[in-house]
Amino acid sequence: MPILSLITFLPLTGALALIFVPAARVRAVRLVALGTSIAVLILVLVLFFGFDASTGGPQFVEQRAWIGYGIRYHVGIDGISLLLVALTALLVPVALLASWGSVGARVKEFSFFMLVLETGVLGIFVSLDLFLFYVFWEAMLVPMAFIIGIWGGVRKIYATVKFVLFTMFGSLLMLAAILVLQSQFHRATGVHSFAIADLCGLTLDPALQTWLFLAFGLAFAVKVPMFPLHTWLPDAHVEAPTPGSVILAGILLKTGAYGFIRLALPLFPDAVARFMPGLSILAAVGIVYGGLMALVQKDMKSLVAYSSVSHMGLVVLAVFALNVEALEGALFQMIAHGLGTGALFLCVGILYERTHTRRISDYGGVGRTMPVFSALFLIALLSSLGLPGLSGFVGEILCFFGVFRVDRGLAIVAVTTVILSAAYLLRLFQGVMHGPVANEAVRSLKDVNARELASLGPLVVLMIGLGLFPGLLLGKMHASVRTYFELLRRPRPAVVLKIAPGRTVLPGAVPRSDRGGRP
Repeated sequence: MPILSLITFLPLTGALALIFVPAARVRAVRLVALGTSIAVLILVLVLFFGFDASTGGPQFVEQRAWIGYGIRYHVGIDGISLLLVALTALLVPVALLASWGSVGARVKEFSFFMLVLETGVLGIFVSLDLFLFYVFWEAMLVPMAFIIGIWGGVRKIYATVKFVLFTMFGSLLMLAAILVLQSQFHRATGVHSFAIADLCGLTLDPALQTWLFLAFGLAFAVKVPMFPLHTWLPDAHVEAPTPGSVILAGILLKTGAYGFIRLALPLFPDAVARFMPGLSILAAVGIVYGGLMALVQKDMKSLVAYSSVSHMGLVVLAVFALNVEALEGALFQMIAHGLGTGALFLCVGILYERTHTRRISDYGGVGRTMPVFSALFLIALLSSLGLPGLSGFVGEILCFFGVFRVDRGLAIVAVTTVILSAAYLLRLFQGVMHGPVANEAVRSLKDVNARELASLGPLVVLMIGLGLFPGLLLGKMHASVRTYFELLRRPRPAVVLKIAPGRTVLPGAVPRSDRGGRP
Protein backbone atom coordinates (compact mmCIF):
# COMPACT_ATOMS: atom_id res chain seq x y z
CA MET A 1 0.00 0.00 0.00
CA PRO A 2 1.44 3.45 -0.93
CA ILE A 3 1.09 4.71 2.62
CA LEU A 4 3.16 7.86 2.13
CA SER A 5 1.03 9.01 -0.79
CA LEU A 6 -2.08 8.21 1.20
CA ILE A 7 -0.85 10.24 4.17
CA THR A 8 0.26 13.16 2.02
CA PHE A 9 -2.82 13.52 -0.14
CA LEU A 10 -5.56 12.46 2.26
CA PRO A 11 -5.81 16.02 3.66
CA LEU A 12 -6.13 17.40 0.12
CA THR A 13 -8.86 14.83 -0.56
CA GLY A 14 -10.67 15.95 2.58
CA ALA A 15 -10.33 19.58 1.47
CA LEU A 16 -11.90 18.76 -1.89
CA ALA A 17 -14.69 16.85 -0.13
CA LEU A 18 -15.50 20.02 1.82
CA ILE A 19 -16.49 21.70 -1.44
CA PHE A 20 -19.59 19.52 -1.53
CA VAL A 21 -20.59 20.24 2.09
CA PRO A 22 -22.94 23.25 2.37
CA ALA A 23 -21.24 26.15 4.14
CA ALA A 24 -24.29 26.61 6.37
CA ARG A 25 -23.71 23.17 7.89
CA VAL A 26 -20.85 24.40 10.07
CA ARG A 27 -20.78 21.38 12.35
CA ALA A 28 -20.57 18.99 9.40
CA VAL A 29 -17.72 21.02 7.92
CA ARG A 30 -15.81 20.94 11.19
CA LEU A 31 -16.33 17.20 11.61
CA VAL A 32 -15.19 16.38 8.06
CA ALA A 33 -12.02 18.44 8.50
CA LEU A 34 -11.26 17.09 11.97
CA GLY A 35 -12.07 13.52 10.93
CA THR A 36 -9.73 13.77 7.94
CA SER A 37 -6.86 15.07 10.06
CA ILE A 38 -7.42 12.35 12.69
CA ALA A 39 -7.37 9.71 9.93
CA VAL A 40 -4.01 11.10 8.79
CA LEU A 41 -2.73 10.92 12.38
CA ILE A 42 -3.79 7.27 12.65
CA LEU A 43 -1.96 6.42 9.40
CA VAL A 44 1.14 8.24 10.63
CA LEU A 45 1.04 6.21 13.86
CA VAL A 46 0.96 3.04 11.75
CA LEU A 47 3.92 4.42 9.81
CA PHE A 48 5.76 5.40 12.99
CA PHE A 49 5.49 2.00 14.64
CA GLY A 50 6.18 0.20 11.36
CA PHE A 51 9.37 2.17 10.75
CA ASP A 52 12.57 0.11 10.97
CA ALA A 53 14.78 2.14 13.30
CA SER A 54 17.86 0.04 12.50
CA THR A 55 17.92 1.25 8.89
CA GLY A 56 19.44 4.62 8.09
CA GLY A 57 18.24 5.04 4.51
CA PRO A 58 14.82 6.06 3.20
CA GLN A 59 11.91 3.68 3.72
CA PHE A 60 8.42 3.32 2.23
CA VAL A 61 9.86 4.69 -1.01
CA GLU A 62 7.53 5.41 -3.93
CA GLN A 63 8.54 6.75 -7.32
CA ARG A 64 6.80 7.20 -10.63
CA ALA A 65 7.40 9.07 -13.86
CA TRP A 66 5.84 12.52 -13.75
CA ILE A 67 6.61 15.54 -15.94
CA GLY A 68 9.73 14.24 -17.66
CA TYR A 69 13.20 15.82 -17.96
CA GLY A 70 14.19 14.02 -14.79
CA ILE A 71 11.23 15.25 -12.73
CA ARG A 72 9.67 12.32 -10.91
CA TYR A 73 7.17 11.73 -8.14
CA HIS A 74 9.66 10.34 -5.64
CA VAL A 75 8.88 10.14 -1.91
CA GLY A 76 10.24 8.32 1.12
CA ILE A 77 11.10 8.90 4.79
CA ASP A 78 13.99 8.27 7.11
CA GLY A 79 14.32 8.81 10.85
CA ILE A 80 14.86 12.54 10.33
CA SER A 81 11.72 13.24 8.32
CA LEU A 82 9.59 10.70 10.19
CA LEU A 83 9.54 12.79 13.36
CA LEU A 84 8.47 15.95 11.53
CA VAL A 85 5.73 14.07 9.68
CA ALA A 86 4.46 12.83 13.05
CA LEU A 87 4.56 16.36 14.53
CA THR A 88 2.58 17.71 11.58
CA ALA A 89 -0.03 14.96 11.82
CA LEU A 90 -0.47 15.71 15.53
CA LEU A 91 -0.68 19.51 15.45
CA VAL A 92 -3.16 19.86 12.57
CA PRO A 93 -6.09 18.13 14.36
CA VAL A 94 -5.15 20.01 17.54
CA ALA A 95 -5.32 23.31 15.63
CA LEU A 96 -8.58 22.37 13.93
CA LEU A 97 -10.11 21.48 17.29
CA ALA A 98 -8.94 24.83 18.68
CA SER A 99 -10.58 26.62 15.73
CA TRP A 100 -14.01 25.54 16.97
CA GLY A 101 -13.78 28.30 19.55
CA SER A 102 -11.71 30.91 17.70
CA VAL A 103 -12.94 30.79 14.09
CA GLY A 104 -16.62 31.53 13.63
CA ALA A 105 -16.77 33.03 10.14
CA ARG A 106 -16.11 31.26 6.83
CA VAL A 107 -15.48 28.00 8.63
CA LYS A 108 -15.64 25.99 5.41
CA GLU A 109 -12.93 28.06 3.73
CA PHE A 110 -10.75 28.01 6.85
CA SER A 111 -10.97 24.23 7.12
CA PHE A 112 -10.21 23.91 3.41
CA PHE A 113 -7.02 25.94 3.70
CA MET A 114 -5.88 24.09 6.82
CA LEU A 115 -6.12 20.73 5.07
CA VAL A 116 -4.37 22.01 1.94
CA LEU A 117 -1.65 23.39 4.17
CA GLU A 118 -1.21 19.98 5.80
CA THR A 119 -0.69 18.34 2.41
CA GLY A 120 1.91 20.96 1.51
CA VAL A 121 3.90 20.50 4.71
CA LEU A 122 3.77 16.69 4.61
CA GLY A 123 4.93 16.78 1.00
CA ILE A 124 8.00 18.79 1.97
CA PHE A 125 9.06 16.23 4.55
CA VAL A 126 8.62 13.17 2.31
CA SER A 127 9.98 14.52 -1.00
CA LEU A 128 13.09 12.85 -2.41
CA ASP A 129 12.91 14.82 -5.67
CA LEU A 130 14.10 18.43 -5.54
CA PHE A 131 11.50 19.77 -7.97
CA LEU A 132 8.73 17.98 -6.06
CA PHE A 133 10.10 19.52 -2.86
CA TYR A 134 9.78 22.98 -4.41
CA VAL A 135 6.20 22.31 -5.53
CA PHE A 136 5.17 21.40 -2.01
CA TRP A 137 7.20 24.31 -0.60
CA GLU A 138 5.16 26.76 -2.67
CA ALA A 139 1.90 24.92 -1.97
CA MET A 140 2.51 25.43 1.75
CA LEU A 141 2.81 29.22 1.50
CA VAL A 142 -0.49 30.02 -0.21
CA PRO A 143 -2.96 28.62 2.36
CA MET A 144 -0.97 30.13 5.25
CA ALA A 145 -1.19 33.54 3.61
CA PHE A 146 -4.97 33.19 3.28
CA ILE A 147 -5.32 32.04 6.90
CA ILE A 148 -3.51 35.13 8.17
CA GLY A 149 -5.08 37.51 5.66
CA ILE A 150 -8.72 36.47 6.14
CA TRP A 151 -8.97 35.34 9.76
CA GLY A 152 -6.24 37.51 11.26
CA GLY A 153 -6.43 40.58 13.49
CA VAL A 154 -6.58 44.30 12.84
CA ARG A 155 -3.26 44.47 10.92
CA LYS A 156 -3.78 41.21 9.07
CA ILE A 157 -3.20 42.62 5.58
CA TYR A 158 0.11 44.19 6.60
CA ALA A 159 1.22 40.93 8.24
CA THR A 160 0.14 38.88 5.21
CA VAL A 161 1.92 41.08 2.69
CA LYS A 162 5.08 41.00 4.78
CA PHE A 163 4.87 37.21 5.12
CA VAL A 164 4.38 36.75 1.37
CA LEU A 165 7.13 39.16 0.33
CA PHE A 166 9.72 37.62 2.63
CA THR A 167 8.92 34.02 1.77
CA MET A 168 8.30 34.43 -1.96
CA PHE A 169 11.56 36.29 -2.53
CA GLY A 170 13.54 33.47 -0.97
CA SER A 171 11.50 30.83 -2.78
CA LEU A 172 12.09 32.34 -6.23
CA LEU A 173 15.83 32.44 -5.64
CA MET A 174 15.69 28.79 -4.61
CA LEU A 175 13.83 27.87 -7.81
CA ALA A 176 16.50 29.57 -9.91
CA ALA A 177 19.19 27.68 -7.97
CA ILE A 178 17.37 24.37 -8.49
CA LEU A 179 17.32 24.88 -12.25
CA VAL A 180 21.02 25.80 -12.31
CA LEU A 181 21.86 22.76 -10.17
CA GLN A 182 19.98 20.40 -12.48
CA SER A 183 21.61 21.91 -15.56
CA GLN A 184 25.03 21.31 -14.00
CA PHE A 185 24.10 17.70 -13.34
CA HIS A 186 22.93 17.24 -16.93
CA ARG A 187 26.11 18.83 -18.27
CA ALA A 188 28.25 16.50 -16.16
CA THR A 189 26.35 13.26 -16.75
CA GLY A 190 24.16 13.68 -19.82
CA VAL A 191 21.20 12.61 -17.65
CA HIS A 192 18.31 14.75 -16.42
CA SER A 193 17.60 14.21 -12.73
CA PHE A 194 16.14 16.15 -9.82
CA ALA A 195 16.63 13.26 -7.39
CA ILE A 196 18.19 14.66 -4.21
CA ALA A 197 20.44 11.61 -3.84
CA ASP A 198 21.83 12.14 -7.35
CA LEU A 199 22.39 15.87 -6.95
CA CYS A 200 24.19 15.35 -3.65
CA GLY A 201 26.91 13.49 -5.59
CA LEU A 202 27.57 16.45 -7.86
CA THR A 203 30.91 18.25 -7.66
CA LEU A 204 30.47 21.99 -8.26
CA ASP A 205 32.80 24.87 -8.91
CA PRO A 206 33.43 26.59 -5.53
CA ALA A 207 32.18 29.98 -6.72
CA LEU A 208 29.00 28.50 -8.19
CA GLN A 209 28.46 26.44 -5.07
CA THR A 210 28.64 29.61 -2.99
CA TRP A 211 25.94 31.38 -4.99
CA LEU A 212 23.67 28.33 -5.02
CA PHE A 213 24.06 27.88 -1.27
CA LEU A 214 23.16 31.53 -0.71
CA ALA A 215 20.00 31.10 -2.79
CA PHE A 216 18.89 27.98 -0.92
CA GLY A 217 20.06 29.32 2.42
CA LEU A 218 18.12 32.56 2.10
CA ALA A 219 14.86 30.68 1.50
CA PHE A 220 15.46 28.48 4.53
CA ALA A 221 16.80 31.27 6.77
CA VAL A 222 13.66 33.34 6.16
CA LYS A 223 11.44 30.42 7.12
CA VAL A 224 13.33 29.44 10.33
CA PRO A 225 13.51 32.53 10.79
CA MET A 226 17.14 33.52 11.41
CA PHE A 227 18.23 36.93 12.62
CA PRO A 228 17.98 39.45 10.91
CA LEU A 229 15.36 37.91 8.58
CA HIS A 230 12.94 37.29 11.44
CA THR A 231 10.90 40.51 11.33
CA TRP A 232 7.90 38.98 9.55
CA LEU A 233 7.34 36.40 12.30
CA PRO A 234 6.09 38.53 15.24
CA ASP A 235 3.62 40.35 12.96
CA ALA A 236 2.36 37.08 11.48
CA HIS A 237 1.96 35.48 14.91
CA VAL A 238 0.21 38.42 16.51
CA GLU A 239 -2.27 38.83 13.65
CA ALA A 240 -2.89 35.14 12.86
CA PRO A 241 -5.81 33.33 14.51
CA THR A 242 -4.86 30.90 17.26
CA PRO A 243 -4.86 27.78 15.01
CA GLY A 244 -2.71 29.64 12.49
CA SER A 245 -0.19 30.55 15.19
CA VAL A 246 -0.05 26.94 16.36
CA ILE A 247 0.73 25.69 12.84
CA LEU A 248 3.10 28.54 12.06
CA ALA A 249 5.25 28.06 15.17
CA GLY A 250 4.78 24.33 15.55
CA ILE A 251 5.34 23.22 11.94
CA LEU A 252 6.17 25.89 9.36
CA LEU A 253 9.28 27.17 11.12
CA LYS A 254 10.62 23.60 11.11
CA THR A 255 10.54 23.45 7.31
CA GLY A 256 13.37 26.00 7.18
CA ALA A 257 15.60 24.00 9.53
CA TYR A 258 14.68 20.82 7.67
CA GLY A 259 15.68 22.47 4.38
CA PHE A 260 19.14 23.22 5.78
CA ILE A 261 19.50 19.61 6.96
CA ARG A 262 18.08 17.81 3.94
CA LEU A 263 19.29 20.05 1.11
CA ALA A 264 21.74 22.87 1.88
CA LEU A 265 24.29 20.88 3.87
CA PRO A 266 24.62 17.80 1.63
CA LEU A 267 24.32 19.71 -1.67
CA PHE A 268 26.89 22.42 -0.89
CA PRO A 269 29.36 21.09 1.73
CA ASP A 270 32.24 23.38 0.73
CA ALA A 271 30.05 26.49 0.91
CA VAL A 272 28.68 25.34 4.26
CA ALA A 273 32.22 25.04 5.60
CA ARG A 274 32.96 28.61 4.48
CA PHE A 275 29.76 30.14 5.82
CA MET A 276 29.38 28.01 8.96
CA PRO A 277 31.20 30.41 11.34
CA GLY A 278 29.12 33.41 10.21
CA LEU A 279 25.84 31.51 10.24
CA SER A 280 26.62 30.13 13.71
CA ILE A 281 27.25 33.66 14.99
CA LEU A 282 23.96 34.88 13.49
CA ALA A 283 22.16 31.94 15.13
CA ALA A 284 23.75 32.83 18.49
CA VAL A 285 22.74 36.48 18.05
CA GLY A 286 19.20 35.31 17.32
CA ILE A 287 19.15 33.33 20.57
CA VAL A 288 20.05 36.37 22.67
CA TYR A 289 18.07 38.89 20.63
CA GLY A 290 14.88 36.79 20.65
CA GLY A 291 15.16 36.26 24.39
CA LEU A 292 15.74 39.94 25.16
CA MET A 293 12.87 41.01 22.93
CA ALA A 294 10.56 38.47 24.57
CA LEU A 295 11.55 39.86 27.95
CA VAL A 296 10.09 43.31 27.21
CA GLN A 297 6.89 42.30 25.40
CA LYS A 298 3.55 43.35 26.87
CA ASP A 299 1.46 41.19 24.52
CA MET A 300 1.41 37.47 25.37
CA LYS A 301 1.34 36.36 21.75
CA SER A 302 4.23 38.61 20.82
CA LEU A 303 6.23 37.25 23.74
CA VAL A 304 5.75 33.65 22.60
CA ALA A 305 6.59 34.68 19.01
CA TYR A 306 9.95 36.17 20.02
CA SER A 307 10.64 33.10 22.14
CA SER A 308 10.38 31.09 18.92
CA VAL A 309 13.08 33.26 17.34
CA SER A 310 15.34 32.43 20.29
CA HIS A 311 14.63 28.70 20.40
CA MET A 312 14.89 28.22 16.64
CA GLY A 313 18.22 30.07 16.80
CA LEU A 314 19.42 27.27 19.06
CA VAL A 315 18.20 24.70 16.53
CA VAL A 316 20.12 26.35 13.68
CA LEU A 317 23.25 26.69 15.83
CA ALA A 318 23.09 22.96 16.58
CA VAL A 319 22.53 22.06 12.91
CA PHE A 320 25.69 23.94 11.89
CA ALA A 321 27.71 22.27 14.63
CA LEU A 322 27.80 19.29 12.24
CA ASN A 323 28.00 16.40 14.70
CA VAL A 324 25.66 13.61 15.71
CA GLU A 325 24.79 14.89 19.18
CA ALA A 326 23.98 18.37 17.94
CA LEU A 327 21.82 17.20 15.04
CA GLU A 328 19.89 14.77 17.23
CA GLY A 329 19.44 17.60 19.71
CA ALA A 330 18.23 19.93 16.96
CA LEU A 331 15.68 17.37 15.76
CA PHE A 332 14.46 16.65 19.28
CA GLN A 333 14.31 20.37 20.04
CA MET A 334 12.17 20.94 16.95
CA ILE A 335 9.65 18.41 18.24
CA ALA A 336 9.78 19.81 21.78
CA HIS A 337 9.39 23.36 20.50
CA GLY A 338 6.41 22.35 18.38
CA LEU A 339 4.70 20.81 21.40
CA GLY A 340 5.58 23.52 23.93
CA THR A 341 5.04 26.59 21.78
CA GLY A 342 1.93 25.10 20.21
CA ALA A 343 0.51 24.60 23.71
CA LEU A 344 1.46 28.14 24.76
CA PHE A 345 -0.35 29.62 21.77
CA LEU A 346 -3.40 27.49 22.59
CA CYS A 347 -3.32 28.80 26.17
CA VAL A 348 -3.07 32.41 24.99
CA GLY A 349 -5.97 31.74 22.62
CA ILE A 350 -8.12 30.30 25.41
CA LEU A 351 -7.63 33.44 27.49
CA TYR A 352 -8.24 35.72 24.52
CA GLU A 353 -11.52 33.99 23.62
CA ARG A 354 -12.78 34.74 27.12
CA THR A 355 -11.48 38.27 27.66
CA HIS A 356 -10.55 39.62 24.19
CA THR A 357 -7.24 40.98 25.43
CA ARG A 358 -3.68 39.64 25.27
CA ARG A 359 -1.99 42.30 27.40
CA ILE A 360 -0.25 40.76 30.40
CA SER A 361 -1.19 43.76 32.54
CA ASP A 362 -4.90 43.04 32.02
CA TYR A 363 -4.58 39.78 33.93
CA GLY A 364 -3.73 38.62 37.42
CA GLY A 365 -5.07 35.91 39.69
CA VAL A 366 -6.16 33.65 36.79
CA GLY A 367 -4.73 30.67 38.66
CA ARG A 368 -7.44 31.09 41.31
CA THR A 369 -10.31 31.04 38.84
CA MET A 370 -8.87 28.54 36.30
CA PRO A 371 -6.79 25.99 38.28
CA VAL A 372 -6.77 23.23 35.63
CA PHE A 373 -5.83 25.69 32.93
CA SER A 374 -3.12 27.10 35.17
CA ALA A 375 -1.58 23.64 35.64
CA LEU A 376 -1.55 22.92 31.90
CA PHE A 377 -0.12 26.35 31.16
CA LEU A 378 2.62 25.81 33.74
CA ILE A 379 3.69 22.47 32.24
CA ALA A 380 3.89 23.97 28.72
CA LEU A 381 5.84 26.91 30.08
CA LEU A 382 8.29 24.76 32.06
CA SER A 383 8.89 22.54 29.04
CA SER A 384 9.67 25.59 26.92
CA LEU A 385 12.24 26.84 29.42
CA GLY A 386 13.90 23.42 29.60
CA LEU A 387 12.97 21.98 32.99
CA PRO A 388 14.50 18.49 33.49
CA GLY A 389 11.88 15.79 33.13
CA LEU A 390 10.10 17.56 30.26
CA SER A 391 10.76 17.34 26.52
CA GLY A 392 12.34 20.78 26.17
CA PHE A 393 15.22 19.81 28.45
CA VAL A 394 16.30 16.83 26.33
CA GLY A 395 16.53 18.80 23.11
CA GLU A 396 18.36 21.72 24.70
CA ILE A 397 20.93 19.64 26.57
CA LEU A 398 21.82 17.63 23.43
CA CYS A 399 22.18 20.87 21.47
CA PHE A 400 24.48 22.29 24.15
CA PHE A 401 26.63 19.14 24.19
CA GLY A 402 26.97 19.14 20.41
CA VAL A 403 27.79 22.84 20.12
CA PHE A 404 30.26 22.62 23.04
CA ARG A 405 32.29 20.06 21.10
CA VAL A 406 32.77 22.58 18.29
CA ASP A 407 32.91 26.01 19.94
CA ARG A 408 32.82 26.55 23.69
CA GLY A 409 32.20 30.27 23.33
CA LEU A 410 29.09 29.78 21.21
CA ALA A 411 27.94 27.05 23.61
CA ILE A 412 28.15 29.52 26.50
CA VAL A 413 26.09 32.02 24.49
CA ALA A 414 23.59 29.27 23.66
CA VAL A 415 23.11 28.47 27.34
CA THR A 416 21.74 31.98 27.82
CA THR A 417 18.55 30.74 26.18
CA VAL A 418 17.80 28.88 29.42
CA ILE A 419 18.33 31.99 31.55
CA LEU A 420 16.35 34.28 29.25
CA SER A 421 13.56 31.73 28.82
CA ALA A 422 13.19 31.43 32.57
CA ALA A 423 13.08 35.22 32.89
CA TYR A 424 10.38 36.00 30.33
CA LEU A 425 8.26 32.86 30.76
CA LEU A 426 8.15 33.04 34.55
CA ARG A 427 7.38 36.75 34.28
CA LEU A 428 4.49 35.82 31.99
CA PHE A 429 3.20 33.18 34.38
CA GLN A 430 3.50 35.43 37.42
CA GLY A 431 1.78 38.35 35.71
CA VAL A 432 -1.14 36.28 34.44
CA MET A 433 -1.66 33.61 37.07
CA HIS A 434 -0.55 35.08 40.40
CA GLY A 435 -1.38 38.12 42.47
CA PRO A 436 -4.83 39.44 43.30
CA VAL A 437 -7.67 38.87 40.83
CA ALA A 438 -7.28 41.75 38.38
CA ASN A 439 -10.92 42.55 37.63
CA GLU A 440 -14.43 41.15 37.42
CA ALA A 441 -13.77 39.75 33.94
CA VAL A 442 -10.98 37.58 35.38
CA ARG A 443 -13.06 36.68 38.42
CA SER A 444 -15.82 35.29 36.18
CA LEU A 445 -13.52 33.19 33.97
CA LYS A 446 -14.52 29.56 33.51
CA ASP A 447 -11.93 26.81 33.53
CA VAL A 448 -11.06 24.79 30.42
CA ASN A 449 -13.92 22.86 28.82
CA ALA A 450 -13.76 19.37 27.32
CA ARG A 451 -12.84 20.60 23.83
CA GLU A 452 -9.99 22.75 25.11
CA LEU A 453 -8.76 19.92 27.31
CA ALA A 454 -8.82 17.58 24.30
CA SER A 455 -6.61 19.96 22.31
CA LEU A 456 -4.14 20.79 25.10
CA GLY A 457 -4.08 17.40 26.82
CA PRO A 458 -2.17 15.36 24.19
CA LEU A 459 0.55 18.02 23.93
CA VAL A 460 1.05 18.12 27.69
CA VAL A 461 1.13 14.32 27.92
CA LEU A 462 3.78 14.16 25.20
CA MET A 463 5.89 16.87 26.87
CA ILE A 464 6.01 14.72 30.00
CA GLY A 465 6.32 11.39 28.19
CA LEU A 466 9.16 12.45 25.89
CA GLY A 467 10.92 14.17 28.77
CA LEU A 468 10.94 10.95 30.77
CA PHE A 469 11.42 8.56 27.84
CA PRO A 470 13.37 10.45 25.13
CA GLY A 471 14.46 7.16 23.59
CA LEU A 472 11.04 6.93 21.94
CA LEU A 473 12.25 9.57 19.49
CA LEU A 474 16.03 9.26 19.72
CA GLY A 475 15.82 5.57 18.85
CA LYS A 476 13.94 6.35 15.64
CA MET A 477 16.43 8.97 14.44
CA HIS A 478 19.76 7.49 15.56
CA ALA A 479 20.58 5.26 12.56
CA SER A 480 19.39 7.86 10.06
CA VAL A 481 21.50 10.63 11.62
CA ARG A 482 24.61 8.45 11.51
CA THR A 483 23.94 7.49 7.91
CA TYR A 484 23.39 11.16 7.11
CA PHE A 485 26.83 12.12 8.42
CA GLU A 486 28.49 9.22 6.62
CA LEU A 487 27.10 10.57 3.35
CA LEU A 488 27.91 14.16 4.29
CA ARG A 489 31.55 13.37 4.99
CA ARG A 490 32.06 11.12 1.97
CA PRO A 491 34.79 12.64 -0.22
CA ARG A 492 33.65 13.85 -3.63
CA PRO A 493 35.87 13.31 -6.66
CA ALA A 494 36.76 16.24 -8.86
CA VAL A 495 35.89 14.35 -12.06
CA VAL A 496 32.99 12.31 -13.36
CA LEU A 497 33.53 8.64 -14.15
CA LYS A 498 32.58 6.73 -17.28
CA ILE A 499 30.36 3.73 -16.62
CA ALA A 500 29.42 2.78 -20.17
CA PRO A 501 30.10 4.01 -23.69
CA GLY A 502 28.34 7.32 -24.16
CA ARG A 503 27.06 7.51 -20.56
CA THR A 504 28.52 9.01 -17.39
CA VAL A 505 27.40 9.38 -13.83
CA LEU A 506 28.97 10.90 -10.78
CA PRO A 507 30.21 8.49 -8.11
CA GLY A 508 27.35 8.12 -5.66
CA ALA A 509 24.72 9.01 -8.26
CA VAL A 510 22.42 6.16 -9.29
CA PRO A 511 21.76 5.68 -13.02
CA ARG A 512 18.10 6.01 -13.92
CA SER A 513 17.87 2.43 -15.13
CA ASP A 514 18.98 1.30 -11.66
CA ARG A 515 16.33 3.45 -9.95
CA GLY A 516 13.44 1.66 -11.55
CA GLY A 517 12.91 4.33 -14.22
CA ARG A 518 13.42 4.23 -17.96
CA PRO A 519 17.05 4.32 -19.19
